[in-house]
Amino acid sequence: MSDSLSRRQMLRATAGIAAATFTIEAAEAEWRSLTPAATSNETMHGVPFDRTPNVRVGFIGLGGRGSGLLNDLINIPGVEIRAVCDLVTERAESGASRVARGGAQKPTVYGGKLDSWKALVARDDIDIVYIATPWDWHVPMAIGAMENGHHAATEVPAATSLADCWKLVDTSERTRKHCIMLENCCYGNSEMMVLNMVRKGMFGTITHGEAAYIHNLNEILLADSGEGLWRRKPHVDHNGNLYPTHGLGPVANYMDIHHGDRFVSMVSMSSQEAGLSEYRDKHTAKDSPKRQEKYKAGDMSTSLLKTANGRTVMLQHDVVTFRPYTRHNLIQGTQGTFADYPARICVMGQPEGETWVELSKTDRYKEFIDPLWQKNGDQARKLGGHGGMDYIMNFRLIQCLHQGIAPDMDVYDAAAWSAPTPLSELSIVRGGGAVNFPDFTRGNWKK
Repeated sequence: MSDSLSRRQMLRATAGIAAATFTIEAAEAEWRSLTPAATSNETMHGVPFDRTPNVRVGFIGLGGRGSGLLNDLINIPGVEIRAVCDLVTERAESGASRVARGGAQKPTVYGGKLDSWKALVARDDIDIVYIATPWDWHVPMAIGAMENGHHAATEVPAATSLADCWKLVDTSERTRKHCIMLENCCYGNSEMMVLNMVRKGMFGTITHGEAAYIHNLNEILLADSGEGLWRRKPHVDHNGNLYPTHGLGPVANYMDIHHGDRFVSMVSMSSQEAGLSEYRDKHTAKDSPKRQEKYKAGDMSTSLLKTANGRTVMLQHDVVTFRPYTRHNLIQGTQGTFADYPARICVMGQPEGETWVELSKTDRYKEFIDPLWQKNGDQARKLGGHGGMDYIMNFRLIQCLHQGIAPDMDVYDAAAWSAPTPLSELSIVRGGGAVNFPDFTRGNWKK
């Protein structure tokens, strides 16, 4: 098989599991899935890993994202890559060769067929399966891993429908295996530093946060390779926040979501669509099949979330507008506020008064740098991966397995941080009305 796939091949590969265009009927079906069936499953909240001194990994998906994650794992002590898989066999072979070049035993290679990954998850010599594939494959692969006795670590978003969010929760509880969403933005230097500030009470009582994924991806969305083969399709089929987790994850951590608070409701609106179609018409040939596509997703999706404790979060998504990258990453309390891009702070009593102080221009807050960054920051930055946050994320997950402690993020976080995609669309088709947010923990957030 060649190293590239056509868009038609990729769409054909995902046709069996891809979501249909969102309609009022689909919205009502999603609404019904807000209430899960009765279950006797025990919670996975706070459940520790078994202590695993040597973590055996199976890896699915070795495109651009997966290749970077694999490189991190190769450079973390106490990790053994047992098997790799990709639809394009050449990519799987390349990944396996990279593992071997580092002095480790070459992992078993799977690939070339849509269901090659099933043989990987069926192995009995794997502790955790990494999943770095297109979105529609995350849920079946994560469930396959857990059903076969392995923990699952999936790229973002973990799921794109409420029904699939519940499938992940139910499977994790039933199999007693963790499903972790690999939300790297929770492990950025600023995000971890601010989390320490929040926990020390620097901002007082936390009342509000702002989160976003605003990143001009027009060129990637319209490419004839890589993510361009599949990531544009949600813009055709859906109107809402298509990618909520990068911004929401860190803010959820600041607010102790699932550790004394939870999201309870959400309202959403979207702007008109213009950016993607205008860019397409300017940069593609007049006879290109892309010219026939009609994009449903509005350029800017804005949501407001409310928590049980009365906090609010503004959540935005825009990947088609020419503007600087931002995730907002704002957290506000009664005694101060932090906001990113650039990283800046304003706290009560600071010498500068009521104004922003950029963290890059002061040493005042270095005591809040997280120990993981203090110890591993140089290695993380050397390996790259979004400024080093990818390495810190992977290092921390492996550390939790090594030490036999609970992961920082569990299946309830994976579900709740992914849920704004279907919930935003549900609110939009209802004219911006409020929708209830599922309690994926079934009440255990109070503990």
